Order: sequence, then structure tokens, then C-alpha cells
Amino acid sequence: MSDTPVIGVLALQGDVREHLIALASADALARPVRRPEELAEVDGLVVPGGESTTMSKLAALFGMLEPLRERVAAGMPVYGTCAGMILLADKILDPRSGQETIGGIDMIVRRNAFGRQNESFEAAVEVAGIDGGPVEGVFIRAPWVESVGARARVVAEHGGHIVGVRQGNALATSFHPELTGDHRLHAYFVDMVRASG
Repeated sequence: MSDTPVIGVLALQGDVREHLIALASADALARPVRRPEELAEVDGLVVPGGESTTMSKLAALFGMLEPLRERVAAGMPVYGTCAGMILLADKILDPRSGQETIGGIDMIVRRNAFGRQNESFEAAVEVAGIDGGPVEGVFIRAPWVESVGARARVVAEHGGHIVGVRQGNALATSFHPELTGDHRLHAYFVDMVRASG
């Protein structure tokens, strides 16, 4: 891997463009990923926000679920935001029928825990490992983490709830940092990808 890692954004549904812009601003070569052969060409992957049930069904439909699970299990760096956090959870507390996850983080996640679309909000969130003060988190029908296993470590909390977790090369946040213009979390993830190379 060169100094400029190739990082994909899972482009089945959700806010793909914003992540591509944030990654490019953090000195990564960012590209959308929809098919297994595109997944094979990236050094790391962002699983964006969107609708977790729809994303899981589309991943299965596009033949992406197993390749995603294999790459994540093999240690490919991955960062999930909002719905992406749900997809990276080993367990969902209240899954919709037929909803599957990629897994990779030993955590139990509650979907839509912060309420409905009209209860969306922004908040300053301290994230372990991110210098320069809190990041602005945008919470849209956001999940929270009910509990983490021994291998996962909590990196952010808000209102007494876990909203950021890291386990090895996998990172997940309940909130959307790509919607704020503050790209420190994306830069942090790009560094994770570089370090894994």
C-alpha cells in the first residue's frame, strides 16, 4: 500500500457521497463499492449511514454479505457510521425480520435508540484518540450500544450511552461525522488503514 490508501464506501444505499468527500479530504483515494470485485481492490471500507435493514438486504442481493464478512474477519479496516454501526455489530437487540449483520465488533446495538427522524440532533462528542477537542456528531435515528464484549473498547459516550466503539481494525460511531465538515474521524480511520498496511 502506498501512502495514499484506497478506501471504499459501501454504496448500496445511504450517504455515500459525503463519505467519499470526507475521505478524499483526509488524503485517501476514495471509491464507491457495490460488487465483490470492487471490495477486493480496497485497503479499507466505510459502511455509511442509511437504513440498516435495506442495506443488509441489498448486500445479500448483490452477493456482498459473505465477502464483507470474510474481509472484516480477516482484519480489513472498516468504519461504520449509524446504520454502519448496526451492520458491524455481532448482535442487534431488536432486529427486523431477516436482518443480518456483517459483524466484526463484539457489541450489542439497539436500533433507532435515540428516537425517530424528527428527534434528530447534533451534539459535541469527545472521542478517544481524536485530538483537538470534541467532534460534532449528527444523530439521525441513531443507534446506541447496549453493551460491549471484552475485545471491544468504548471510545465515545453521549448522555450516558455508548456511541463509539473500536475493536482492532474496526471502528463504529452512532453519529454521522461526514455531515459536519470536520473530517478528523475520517483522518483517524485513514491512519488506521495505513497502520494496517
